[in-house]
Amino acid sequence: MASWMTLSMRSCSMIRPKLWKNCKMADRMNVFEAQKWAFSFADDHGMERSTIDMLICGQMDWDVTHLLMHYRDEFSKEDFEVFRQNVEKCAEGIPPQYVLSKAVFFKRTFFVNESTLIPRVETEDLVEWILHDNPGADAEFLDIGTGSGAIGLTLKAEKPLWKGMLSDVSSEALEVAKKNAKRLKLKAEFKLSDVFDAIDGKFDIIVSNPPYIAESEKKYMDKSVLEHEPTLALFAENNGLAIYQKICRQLKDHLKNDGSLYLEIGFLQGKAVVEMFEKAYPKAEVTLKKDESGHDRMVRVRF
Repeated sequence: MASWMTLSMRSCSMIRPKLWKNCKMADRMNVFEAQKWAFSFADDHGMERSTIDMLICGQMDWDVTHLLMHYRDEFSKEDFEVFRQNVEKCAEGIPPQYVLSKAVFFKRTFFVNESTLIPRVETEDLVEWILHDNPGADAEFLDIGTGSGAIGLTLKAEKPLWKGMLSDVSSEALEVAKKNAKRLKLKAEFKLSDVFDAIDGKFDIIVSNPPYIAESEKKYMDKSVLEHEPTLALFAENNGLAIYQKICRQLKDHLKNDGSLYLEIGFLQGKAVVEMFEKAYPKAEVTLKKDESGHDRMVRVRF
């Protein structure tokens, strides 16, 4: 099944008037009928059918099992109008996570808006790696470029005794992370900082999923990403390596002697990032890890 993160939306230039009018005027409609209409609309306008189920489940706070159980439930006029508008927004190219103002990451629901990236399923592998490597109850960690807080707050939720600091260069993104911490009832420290510029002290674990896309790669990117996800969180100078370079330069001042750095990388950046840290820290253990698709996706640096 296509994930919430990998759906590609194409803009629609026209809507079949009769279908649209009938759907708005229906006095009674159950969930199955609403879904059937939306599937037809999606097929006509280049949308993934999985987006329709996502919109229903997200709006009603259901999972797929609940959707199947409630097929024959009546959709109120109010609920259907919201659903209709959401379908229309997705047809215009807005990612469904922004339409719903939420995204699922590590089985938890995070508030998102266009100040933050939509959490990707690949990033869950990075969290899994950290948790596997660090089974202990006590640790201090720093999440650089936290965005919605998906990585840092997930670590805090999975390891309640860990002490976490979540930082971002965007004050708007940091407010989203704070909102998610409150929603999830998690405590963490938040810091407005460009990488390490406003960070004091050293940490057992540092993690970052920074901007790593080169400007030259824009032409290969999905239109919905370029138009709606924050540029500040997507692109970096020096062929996408600028933030890794800044982390590398200042890492020794902020990572404890037995600590570990975990990075998400672009699938073509593995060699460059590994060589960067091996050159800067010859005695460190630098490990490159692939994702489930076999692409280079993560790097760990252990002192």
